Amino acid sequence: MLQALLFDVDGTLADTERDGHRVAFNLAFAEAGLEWEWSVDLYGELLAVTGGKERIRYYLEHFNRDFTPPADLDDFIAGLHKAKTAHYTALLAEGRIPLRSGVARLLREAREAGLRLAIATTTTPANVEALLTHTLGADSIGWFEVIAAGDVVPAKKPAPDIYQYALQQMALPADACLAFEDSINGIRSSLGAGLQTVITVNDYTREDDFSHAALVLDHLGEAEIPCRVLAGDERILNGTPYLDIETLKRLHAG
Repeated sequence: MLQALLFDVDGTLADTERDGHRVAFNLAFAEAGLEWEWSVDLYGELLAVTGGKERIRYYLEHFNRDFTPPADLDDFIAGLHKAKTAHYTALLAEGRIPLRSGVARLLREAREAGLRLAIATTTTPANVEALLTHTLGADSIGWFEVIAAGDVVPAKKPAPDIYQYALQQMALPADACLAFEDSINGIRSSLGAGLQTVITVNDYTREDDFSHAALVLDHLGEAEIPCRVLAGDERILNGTPYLDIETLKRLHAG
């Protein structure tokens, strides 16, 4: 039986990457006096690397080799990332990063159905809490039995470690759960942990290879904003314009 739903955050719960994290990175760079600007296209390339601190390092190694790094590079990167997190939280507080279509509805339906909820993400716990607080209210943090985030495991996605950690904390086998992702690194991570995975694509990931996903949608959908099945059996929705709990149970049962 389906017992739990495990959610990625960035790009899955909200379109945080282009208009959230990217903007916050640029604000942090400017604040530090750095003439760095991560364009929409460049950020799409940087998303090949998971983790904010790792992304800054990758940028310096591959896109900004003329920059002379300080002797304490790790501390320098950590400081930039801390400032970026503060800017990101401010953007959330201003209501500039809403949840994606259908996310709030599905979370509430899952709770009403008695399904357990967890988060498995490479973003920081502070970012997760800020997103939940400013979109669903502070109480929503308690909806999730486990928030596996940030550096709680050493190997980030596409490694399966973060999902394995969440499953271990919940004392659940992978075959009792479904994962929700939006990217190639995300599905590699979830599949590596043995999880059936539902994908909701975004502008950065719609061309990724999701051939091993259980279902690929443009978004989770609402009654007035129907979702589209991009890959998988369209009949699984059974005429419903959105992904609901009964559909998930059918999908899980195979």
